[in-house]
Amino acid sequence: MCIESPLEERAGQPQQSLYLLYHELRDGSEYSYVCETTIFERQIDFIVRLRKAESNCLAEVTFDDGHISNYEYALPILQLWGLVARFFITVGWTGKRPGFMGWRELRSLHESGQLIGAHGWSHALLTNCAQEDLDRELSGARLMLEDKLGTSITTMSLPGGRYDRRVLAACREAGYTQIFTSVPRAERLPLGFLVGRLNVRGDMTLDRLRKVLQPGNRTLARLERQYRIKAAAKSLMGDRLYEKIWALLNGKEPDGDGWDYAE
Repeated sequence: MCIESPLEERAGQPQQSLYLLYHELRDGSEYSYVCETTIFERQIDFIVRLRKAESNCLAEVTFDDGHISNYEYALPILQLWGLVARFFITVGWTGKRPGFMGWRELRSLHESGQLIGAHGWSHALLTNCAQEDLDRELSGARLMLEDKLGTSITTMSLPGGRYDRRVLAACREAGYTQIFTSVPRAERLPLGFLVGRLNVRGDMTLDRLRKVLQPGNRTLARLERQYRIKAAAKSLMGDRLYEKIWALLNGKEPDGDGWDYAE
């Protein structure tokens, strides 16, 4: 089956694209950032049918962090339907952290035609990083990926979705040409420097996905407003308190090191 390139690389395109943000695929979890494999497969089927219908707003698939499930479950489904996705990798976890891809899996993912980007070195919130740490999270992650995969890395997704002017300037300085955020919005083509994405929670139904991709539907605009309110709450509460509340509301599963997504 012929593999389709990402939307912005194909000729005669619709005017908008909506990038979907996934994390881990796994069955039997109540954690909101885990998507059941069968649900993911149905969503991919819908995305493919939407492309064939020549919709004005099509969906693209991205993954953050580098879970091993991205390789074991997502890749075969994407290959079955002939789709290319973007995989943003937390480089310091690769080959080090249980449940995440090693370099062998990541090279295989790259060689299969999927696209690789950076997601920092340690998943640190970039707005909290001193300059030395910011250099490692951005330049260090990019250079390691390029060395291990033998390809140019020019895209980055922001851990926790956090950024400010200093972070964006550092991303440009580190050689990134596109930064993927967690702001739920469709993007006009061609893509600019900042690219919004819709976080796909475990309770995302096909009907809801269909609604957000319908031209003129206000669901996506409402989600973006909610995101802005949540961003203001983060600023008022501070990261530590916000992350505790976030983990409680999202069914966060203990992993022993205090890390979570908190987007």
